[in-house]
Amino acid sequence: MKVFHLPESVKFDQHRPHAEPLHVDKMGRVLLFGLRPGQTVAEHSAPSSPVYIVVLSGKGIFTGGDGIEHVLGPGAMLVINPDESHAIRALEDALTFVAILHGSPWS
Repeated sequence: MKVFHLPESVKFDQHRPHAEPLHVDKMGRVLLFGLRPGQTVAEHSAPSSPVYIVVLSGKGIFTGGDGIEHVLGPGAMLVINPDESHAIRALEDALTFVAILHGSPWS
């Protein structure tokens, strides 16, 4: 069993969002994101996997393939369908969240 203390594991980059792989294997991957206020994860998609996101701290705008902006904070969970475009922007506080995807990025 692996144990992670997420608040202590969050890292931030000065100029861009930081994605820290917490666990990666052939079954999937778990990424811990840290965004400073105003930083964005540009619109993109995960073509071969749904993406499950759980917001840990801060507030952000999460935009899905339908173009609707959702302002979400701690405790919110999102399910993004495979190949659905999405983007994320941190608001006035730092934003941290966990993203879980199926499969290996190398398959």
